[in-house]
Amino acid sequence: MKATAIAHPNIALIKYWGKRDLERILPHNGSLSMTLSGLSATTTVEFSERDDDAAQIDGRRLDGAELGRITRVLDLVRARAGLKLKARVVSKTDFPKAAGLASSAAGGAAVAAAAAWAAGLELEPKDLSILARYGSGSACRSVEGGFCEWLKGEAADGSDSYAVQIANEEYWPELRMVVVICADEVKEISSRDAMQRSVETSPYYQAWVKCATENLESARKALLDKNLAELGAISESNAWRMHASAMAANPPIIFARSITFAVIEAVAALRAGGVPAYFTLDAGPNPVVLCQASGAPRVEMRLSSLPGVQRVVVASPGDGVKKLDRHLF
Repeated sequence: MKATAIAHPNIALIKYWGKRDLERILPHNGSLSMTLSGLSATTTVEFSERDDDAAQIDGRRLDGAELGRITRVLDLVRARAGLKLKARVVSKTDFPKAAGLASSAAGGAAVAAAAAWAAGLELEPKDLSILARYGSGSACRSVEGGFCEWLKGEAADGSDSYAVQIANEEYWPELRMVVVICADEVKEISSRDAMQRSVETSPYYQAWVKCATENLESARKALLDKNLAELGAISESNAWRMHASAMAANPPIIFARSITFAVIEAVAALRAGGVPAYFTLDAGPNPVVLCQASGAPRVEMRLSSLPGVQRVVVASPGDGVKKLDRHLF
């Protein structure tokens, strides 16, 4: 009873920031993202006669809350499949973790899919998205490729809160996200804790939810119209507002660094120089730049030259979670 899945991170154009239900991982607002090619998490899950569940990521053994989130997904799979067996979970990633690049989204989707397949379940995308959500909220958006919207939902049990694909990876093949890695160390505060602090203490939080809900409608239309200028402007505004709500929390949460602002200023300069480019910023110091394929080489060259930038990855719209024949163990 063994299976391996590969999934890709997604970067939110309209952010998910804060839960209305901590147990079921239900958001206060809907969100919109692009699944990225070129970055991935691979996970093998095996159910067997073990004493307990065990998990590791890139050779690091997990325990405590990290292991608990994986065990929760495994428990849901076991309940659905009628299994009593324990599991071994091994994951490998090819990009920084806990640095604002949605590693938990890729990893969460891969764990959910591999666990379901190892248990003999063949879940529909909706059900797999709900399962992945229990491990990491944004993981629900990495189940499918292209452009996905996480529905906020209204049901108390979370049955209507999952991600739907609004356009596949072939819909806008010329679109690029340029991932600018400025720091790859683990954040001082996790996204999970930062969200909750923002919900509980930021005086701007309710304004954030209202703005994000309005932004989502406009961004969805701009995406389907393939209007980069409109989508980029909305994404930049949405990112600033998310970070403003976090910075207003008590104590303040500040993810950006001086190099982050240098990248953002360089993006504005590129745009002023005729290259349509727009930034977004998740819960970390690493900006992601939205642009067309034709402008990506100039964006990559300019941002790579900035002191403090470690690596730049140009990603196109990627596909959803896939099953692999080769295993990690």
